[in-house]
Amino acid sequence: MTSSAGWETCCISVAAGLRFLRESASPDESDARDDVNVSPNQKPSTDKPAPVRPRGWAGRFRPHADDVDDRTVAGLLAYHALIEIRSSAGKSRRQPETASTDEVLERIRFLADLAHNLPLVARPQGRWRPSRPGLISRRDRAMQTRPMSWTWNTSGERGREWILRHIAQAGYRWTPPPPLPAPRKDAAAWNLRQGLRVLAGWPVRTPPGRQPLPRQARILKALDRDQMYALYEEAGSRRLGMGSASPELRAHLDPNAPHYLFPDPADYYWPNEDRPWWECRVLLRMVDGEPITGSLTVLPETFTALPSTVSGIRQRRLALTARMLERDYYLWWRDHEKDCSPQRCGYPAEPTA
Repeated sequence: MTSSAGWETCCISVAAGLRFLRESASPDESDARDDVNVSPNQKPSTDKPAPVRPRGWAGRFRPHADDVDDRTVAGLLAYHALIEIRSSAGKSRRQPETASTDEVLERIRFLADLAHNLPLVARPQGRWRPSRPGLISRRDRAMQTRPMSWTWNTSGERGREWILRHIAQAGYRWTPPPPLPAPRKDAAAWNLRQGLRVLAGWPVRTPPGRQPLPRQARILKALDRDQMYALYEEAGSRRLGMGSASPELRAHLDPNAPHYLFPDPADYYWPNEDRPWWECRVLLRMVDGEPITGSLTVLPETFTALPSTVSGIRQRRLALTARMLERDYYLWWRDHEKDCSPQRCGYPAEPTA
């Protein structure tokens, strides 16, 4: 049976899509049709009736041969996803003897996962801004140029077939976006501008309309493997949101190298009264020597209690390096898993006699 997280994803997608469609519809585009009153003495017209334009959002997707941009495609796909979700949700009630609940929920989950970002792509809320001021990755730039990049490149073969089918049925011509930039294994070489940023101050900037982070949050801490793993354990046990411990993670953290941590919250995770924790960025060294980055939720009192042993300029260099990395633990493990063995990594542990 699908978990509650699946239902939550579906509900969020449906609510966002319905709100987008409601805001996009003009006042005269109502589903209701007024009856036309014809006088008994009126002679029937011999003129050909004018073509009727479909009402509502669907009328905006009349088949034509024009090339369309990503935002038009996103609106079209959001509309069709909501129609199919509504149809699938009622299928088990209309056909209880043939409709499988698991199949219906799987179909809704597929459509919700595919379409949950489309309303924002079709109707952006003002000028695009990065989630972290001053930090624009290669992936961010690609998605700014082609807003459908993420949806297209993460949909898989099944999702892409669904996208292309609906675009073709609408009579549109659309060029899919190119692949997203492949994440680099190491930080890019520093240029002069990035070198000067080390001298300009702490790299984590305050988003517009937010309160600056407290002074004790504008610092980088160095930890050994056990200290870093303890933070992951706390985040998981207290359900803080980002980060969880596992024997797999601990086995692959370099036991002889320092690991680093500093608060680097995105705009939508900026600390406030309802969000008392800090989203921190980690800089981890794995057993094969590769540095990776990631996010970990840490309580302010826990972070403040950690010792500070790194000099100011080195703190800034390490923080900028962590922000420039593009691979996280998921991507690292995906490449490492096929070569993982007890002899190489000590994981999984060999059974003792």
